[in-house]
Amino acid sequence: MSGGGVSGRALAGAFAGLLLLSAPAAFALPGFRKAAIQQFHYDRENPLWELDRRVMACTYCHVREAGGAPWNPFGQALQAQFVKDARAGQRQKFPQVLHDLLKAGQDADGDGFTDALEVFARTLPGDPKSKPEQSVADLQAAFEQAGGAAQYAPAKAKK
Repeated sequence: MSGGGVSGRALAGAFAGLLLLSAPAAFALPGFRKAAIQQFHYDRENPLWELDRRVMACTYCHVREAGGAPWNPFGQALQAQFVKDARAGQRQKFPQVLHDLLKAGQDADGDGFTDALEVFARTLPGDPKSKPEQSVADLQAAFEQAGGAAQYAPAKAKK
């Protein structure tokens, strides 16, 4: 190729470089999901958790894999907890609302496992077809030994 123009190979290389540089932003997790992953300690075993959408799927709270409306039963319970706290005059941040919901011991999807147990077992608390393989009693014992709902308390503000 002659004549001072940009070669196809150079353009392809520049495009590939731009794509790689923009990948973290394109695959970044939404704020609520990122906070929940850290609060549930799902980030501990995967150093690339912020780029790995499998760590916590959108279907944790949403019906569709891409997120957005409509919400599944767990997402609806989370929304209801925000409303409950607001009506009680408490303007809570997401981590505290999430913790309050888990402490309540509810089973949003009605599968026989509380939402907190499903979080502990890493199943979907909003999908009745997704349930832990352990019995409720065995899972409850392991959950309590690990710290119960307190293990999902929001991090204290540093002074």
